[in-house]
Amino acid sequence: MKRRRLRVVVTAGPTREHVDPVRYLSNESSGRMGFAIAAAAVEAGHQVTLIAGPVSLETPKGVRRVDVVSARDMLRALREHFPSADALFMAAAVADYRPRTRRRGKWKVKEAEGGEVQLPLIRNPDLLASVARRKGPRTVVAFALETSDGPRRALAKLKAKNADYIVLNDASALNARSTSVRVLDGTGEVARWTRRTKSMVARHLVRLLG
Repeated sequence: MKRRRLRVVVTAGPTREHVDPVRYLSNESSGRMGFAIAAAAVEAGHQVTLIAGPVSLETPKGVRRVDVVSARDMLRALREHFPSADALFMAAAVADYRPRTRRRGKWKVKEAEGGEVQLPLIRNPDLLASVARRKGPRTVVAFALETSDGPRRALAKLKAKNADYIVLNDASALNARSTSVRVLDGTGEVARWTRRTKSMVARHLVRLLG
């Protein structure tokens, strides 16, 4: 039986939350997992839009790429592309907070009295919850990076974000070419792959779409 061609959206990489024109808050995400999922989805015959944070990775052949920088940029892209999608893989490592104010000029940190500075932060929008709240029949695959009490926290996130599956990994996956993951749905663990390349894991994850 021929597999149905789906419209798949994938997010990948970190976001950058700028303090001023030259400084920003970010994280260690390489984007490799999301790019691997995008490539695997195209190989499976799906139509793929990849929403990528600032990473230096080659766009997989056949993938439509949308480059973004900040969490709010990514949310705007999701709101544009998710409504017409059949599935979403939310693999990006989105910053939870951003500076309250982005300075127009370079922050003269060294001129601060006493050698100490404060950087007020405000919470970014919850991207996954924002778009998955009314996901309807779409399949949503979330990701969770946890360093302790992983399964419990991942299941709580899955339910809070209205996802169908959640992929649990740990900090060893950051900037690495291989990973170990556990996949959970609302009933518990449904799959586990240990020390596999991200490309191999990506192919397994795309099969969740049926």
